[in-house]
This record gives sequence, C-alpha cells and structure tokens, in this order.
Amino acid sequence: MTETAPPSARPFQVDLRGVVDLLGRHLYSGPRVYLRELVQNARDAVHARADLEPDGTGRPWEVRIHPAAGPGGVLRVVDDGAGLTAAEVGDLLATVGRSSKRDLLDLPREGLLGRFGIGLLSCFMVTDEIIVRSRSVRGDAPVEWVGSADGTFSVRELTGPEAEGIPVGTEVRLAARPDDVALLDHDGALGLARTYARFLDVTVRVARPEGTWDTVTQEPVFAATGERRADLAEQVRAFGRDLVGAEPFDTIELAVPATGTRGTAYVLPFAPPPGARQASVVHLGGMLLDDRWDGLLPDWAFFVRAVVDTTGLRPTASREALVEDDALELTRAELGAAVRRWVLELGLRRPGRLAEFVAVHERSLKGLVVHDDELASFVLRWLRLETSVGVLTVDELVTRYPEVRYTETVDEFRQVAALAPPDRPVVNGGYVHDADVVRRLPDVFDGVRVARATVEDALDALDVPPLDDRATVARLEDRAGTVLDAVGCDVVVRRYEPADVPALYLAGRDALRALDRGAARRVAPALWAGVLGKASEAAPGGATPSGPARPRLCLNWSSPLVRTLAATDDDAVLARTVQLLYVQALLAGHRPLRPDDRALLTGALTDLVQLSAAR
Repeated sequence: MTETAPPSARPFQVDLRGVVDLLGRHLYSGPRVYLRELVQNARDAVHARADLEPDGTGRPWEVRIHPAAGPGGVLRVVDDGAGLTAAEVGDLLATVGRSSKRDLLDLPREGLLGRFGIGLLSCFMVTDEIIVRSRSVRGDAPVEWVGSADGTFSVRELTGPEAEGIPVGTEVRLAARPDDVALLDHDGALGLARTYARFLDVTVRVARPEGTWDTVTQEPVFAATGERRADLAEQVRAFGRDLVGAEPFDTIELAVPATGTRGTAYVLPFAPPPGARQASVVHLGGMLLDDRWDGLLPDWAFFVRAVVDTTGLRPTASREALVEDDALELTRAELGAAVRRWVLELGLRRPGRLAEFVAVHERSLKGLVVHDDELASFVLRWLRLETSVGVLTVDELVTRYPEVRYTETVDEFRQVAALAPPDRPVVNGGYVHDADVVRRLPDVFDGVRVARATVEDALDALDVPPLDDRATVARLEDRAGTVLDAVGCDVVVRRYEPADVPALYLAGRDALRALDRGAARRVAPALWAGVLGKASEAAPGGATPSGPARPRLCLNWSSPLVRTLAATDDDAVLARTVQLLYVQALLAGHRPLRPDDRALLTGALTDLVQLSAAR
C-alpha cells in the first residue's frame, strides 16, 4: 500500500501595497489619528530611554512637533527617545505586526502605549512617503528609513556630514498630500496634539511659525488622588464644566488600582435624552483613546459622564476602544460600585441633596432601583408616582396608605382613577418602570401591601342602585344599550361620586386590545386587515356581540341628569343624550374618536340644532 505524501506547506501570497492600504486607510477611523500614532511612538521612545538611562542628561526629554508650512511643506515630529539602530529599524518599521520597542530593547511591557507595531502605517492616510531618521542611545551610527505608500522601503546608515548633529532620538517627516495640508499645518497639528496628547506624561510642544512654542501637555486634574485632588478641587469641577457644558451636579472620584485606572465621574445636572447611553472619555497612559466610549461604565450609570486614564487595560488594534476582557469587566464593576456608593452616601448624609438629584434623573433611576436592592433601599422613597390623589413621593404614599393599588397601563389608570375613593388611591403604573417600582415596595417597606387595580374590579366595587329603582335602571340600561350597540358599547348603571360626572367610559384590557385591533384594520391593506380580523375572532370575547371585549358606558345613578334621562319616554331625546354622554365620556377618558363615534356625535348635534330651529 502506497502512503500518500503529506501536502507541503505553502506561504500566503501577500500584496504589500494592499496591506499598507488596508491598515493605513481602513483600520483607523480617519486620517486625524496619524498624529496620535506619531506622538504615541515618540512618547514610548522617551520612556524607553528613561529605562535605559535612569539618571538622564540633566534636561527633560520631550516630543516636539514642527508643523508643515503650507502646501508642499513637511511636518516633523522629533523626540528625545531611545532611538533605533539600523537592525532595529528594519525589524520594527518593515515588519507589520511587530510589537514595538519593548521587545527589541528588552524593556518591560508596562508603560508603553504602542502594542501592535502598525501605527506608523496610519501616516499613509496623509502622505505618500514617510522618512524616519534616528540615532540609538546605544551609540550606533544614525539611520534613515524611507517608506512608500506602494509598499516598498529602504534603509541606510548615515555617515559623514549627514550624520553630524543628529542627536539621540528619532525624527519623522511627512510631506502632506495637497488635500491633507490642513491636518499638517500649524492649526491642524496644534489642534490634533491638544485633542490626543493633552494629558501625556511627556512634554509635547508645537512650534509656531514665528519660532516660539505652544506647550500642549498639562496635568490630568481629573485623575488626581488624595491631597492633590483636594488641592485641585476647583480645577476638577472646572474640567467638568467644560466637559458637560454646565456646572456638574457633583463629582465622584474613580479609582481601580488593579488596572491602573483613575478618574472622575461628573454627575449630569440635567436628564440625558431618552435612550442616550453614557459616553466616557478614556485615556490610555494620558493619550486619548475615545471621547465618547459607551463601554466603560455599567449601562445604568446614565446620569454620569466619566473621564479616566488607565494603564492596565488593553486597547484594540486601532487604539480607539478597549478590549472586552476580564480586566475591563473588573474595572467596569469597580467604577459602577463607586457611583453606587456616591448615591448611598448622599442618602445617608445629605438626603435633601439626594431629593434634588432624584428630581433630575427620576425616570432612569426608576429602572435602576428595580434591579438593585441596596440602592433601592435609599433611593426608592424619593421617587415620585402619579396617583389618583395627585403626585406623591413613594415615602408619602407608603406612609399614608398601607395598601398601594396600581394599574398596568395609562388607559386603565384614567378609567380607574375616576372611580377610586380618596382613602384608597390608585397609582398610574403605565409609565416606564412605574409598575415595577410599585411591585418592589414590599421588598423595601415593611407592612406595605401591593395590589393591581383593574377596570373590572373598579366597576364591581361600585354601588348598584337601590332595590326600589331596579326596574327603572334595567329599562334605562336596555334602552341606552340599544342606542350604543352600533358603536359596540354596552351600558351599565351604578352609583359613584362625584355626582356631577354623569357617565364614564370603561374598557378593560381585552376591550382596549379589541379597539386597537379594529383601528389597525381600518388603515391596514386588505391582506393585513384579514389577518387582524382572524386575530380578533381568536381573541377572548372577540367573536361575541357582548362580553369582556366590549367596552361599557357607566351611567351614574347619583347624577340628576341620568335620573331625568331614565324618566323620559321620548326615545329621540334619550338617544341623543346617551350619544352625547358617550362621546363626552370618550373625550374625558382621553380615548380617540373612531369614524363611527364622530358620525354619532355629528348626528346627535344635528338633531339638537334641528330641534332648536323648529322651536
């Protein structure tokens, strides 16, 4: 038996020009990041030199940016870092994916921002040629590397006059394309440097045309801790004012030593738009990573905007986000715990201030306390709920009423609230999270009972007319029901207060669903109208002429108008009056008028006008 030879390994065929284009143009969000990558590499080189020469040279090492002077100009980024030898240049700058200076120089990985060895390729978004000149701190001859956008490069050692005067460090030169001059001239370079490198731990300066310098870097006051933070308290708040556009409600110190993360969470003095996510400003070793990243804090922390600097979290390849790993998960949990502690301490020490905070962020806090037992114990009592006796805080509600009744929808509340006695109010649970908040009350307050209030229960709780009036009431229900049968509404008579409300429109959940399906059928294409019709027939009570899917007009036997109506023998007067009471009840219950309802109203008013004209 002949054995089959294993297939031989074959290398990938790589189009280097395509790789340069892919990484330089499509890995990053835009050409603006070119300066971030250059300054980041320069900063790493300075740190590398500090590791190799801990005693220094007596002067601070820094990064200097010389912007391009108009069209045809050259931008230069110069650093006093460790520099590169010819061999290192070939390995670092010609091998895509090599992991930066730390490996070649045998340096520790901590403290270096560069992780992927591809940052230099971002410069091809603004130039067709990159020139790098460097002299190594190890004493070798200076070297020049020239890379082209077509995927080729050259390396040569500099000797003689070319090598004279080149100090230890690295210089990168970029000649701007005509369309990208604005990113390399003075205003463009200065703006990008301030955006990305403002809080680096290495001095970054930008040259002005007249020969002076703008120092870009400054202390990251938001990351200060201990006594230094106390000294900078006003600067920390001022930073927040610039960040959120208003005076922050408060500031929260953030610190996660395990991942080298420090910063400040600014409590927003206004409610963010519905659906807005928290947007954090994240720096990696002082270099801006993203100014609106939504993955740093827990989703519930909508009411703060955080600014942090981290050294222990890993960036993605584009360095515009953080890798989702265990370190980030730990950091997110710790930062969330810090925000939670702030709320809890506010409730213990400054309850009045907590009430102000809750008033600003109430809607979203309701969603938070539903899932957080500890926070609910402090915040829940300050939340406000709409009730049939007015807006009350949860604390006021549970103090006055041991049993809290609530509806699931706004429609149910509008109906039940009109029937709820003052000593047994009902809470409107139809707004987002309000019903969930009410259901949580027994978990937080001892002795509080919670019950759902429905339209059917409210109707059953109403007093029926006296026995002596039963015959008159039954006749009224039958006559009025015949009038409203055309609009699919039944009639019942009960007694309730106030007496000046002659009628209420009551529709339970099934009835409301049936009405909604009917409204949808009227505007839907024929195919969907048929589908909705089948759904109505399958729904509870949907196929019967009366039953749970029929709304009811509840006439008030305590009303003089209803009693007078019951006594009339004029069917035309009764019909017109019932029709107008029906429409009035619809409008009072915030129900939209259907075409049949509008036709009924128009007919009743027309009859009244004709009757008045005849007289």
